[in-house]
Amino acid sequence: MQVFFSPDHQLRNPKTEFYGGQLVTPFESPNRVDLILTALQEAGIGTIQKTDQRSLTVARQVHDGGYLDFLSSCWREWQAAGHHGELISYVWPGRCMPSQQIPTAIAGKVGYYSLSADTAISDGTWEAACSSQSVALAATDAVVQGAPVAFGLCRPPGHHAARDQYGGYCFINNAAVSAQHALNEGRKRVAVLDIDFHHGNGTQDIFYERDDVLFVSLHGDPAHAFPHFLGFTDEKGRGAGEGFNRNFPMAPGTDYATWRLALEQALTDIDAFSAELLVVSLGVDAYENDPISFFKLASQDFADCGRLLGEAGVDTVFLMEGGYAIDRIGTNVVNVLTGFEAARALQTT
Repeated sequence: MQVFFSPDHQLRNPKTEFYGGQLVTPFESPNRVDLILTALQEAGIGTIQKTDQRSLTVARQVHDGGYLDFLSSCWREWQAAGHHGELISYVWPGRCMPSQQIPTAIAGKVGYYSLSADTAISDGTWEAACSSQSVALAATDAVVQGAPVAFGLCRPPGHHAARDQYGGYCFINNAAVSAQHALNEGRKRVAVLDIDFHHGNGTQDIFYERDDVLFVSLHGDPAHAFPHFLGFTDEKGRGAGEGFNRNFPMAPGTDYATWRLALEQALTDIDAFSAELLVVSLGVDAYENDPISFFKLASQDFADCGRLLGEAGVDTVFLMEGGYAIDRIGTNVVNVLTGFEAARALQTT
């Protein structure tokens, strides 16, 4: 298995996150990548390759251009306006203020382009986000050029980034970039399977009216979990995309047996779609001791998850999303990947 990462992920190192009514140390931190890399090396998984920065050509196909321009300049604008501390929004165009007018002042722009207050922007955030989508592109290239599987160790994650909004630690939607790039390179039908604990609202938003990408998400019921306002079962797509969006929200305390049934159904849907490439938004925050999640998967369950994904027999790009129990994040990622490789090895013998 080829593994791709960029040391530029370290450029994003915010000090604050608004969580539970307090400013806390962010759960999404640079050491997540370091711990996963160490676990991969100890397990002897694949060849680990550093990636260079790539263009935003594909990102501009799935994101609004004005939004990307905002991300590239907002930190400088924030500082120029005399604001102290990290950039966190404090006002949004809510239901009583539904204007689509983009404000001139940076404080208003932040509210327009953000979807939550958990995600601070600081120096280096934009560069790290660009490096993360570059990792996704490199992993996708490996698969469209003939490898059966590749792992993009993306950071920051991407699945909460919508067409023109960031939040949930996400800025550029790496899974959407991967799927679009595969389509650009000749694949006709791409499935995105999101197994992160949190619903991939951004990926759903980007592909909701399209029939060339099937989006399937297993996640905590948004009635109880972030992002709260998207991810329900009745969201099935719109227009050309009707029937190409599937959500599997699950209740607090969901165990692996229940979660596994949802995964099996998701894979049945992907098989019926005849996907030519599968992009897996690989969050491991369904783990039982994750600090901001409420599922009950044990570490060994991730190996079985990987086995089921491998048995699907589809060329696969894994892209890192969430997972915040840092003492087990490396083990849980390795278990998914080794389970996948073991299943694929059996198929070739």
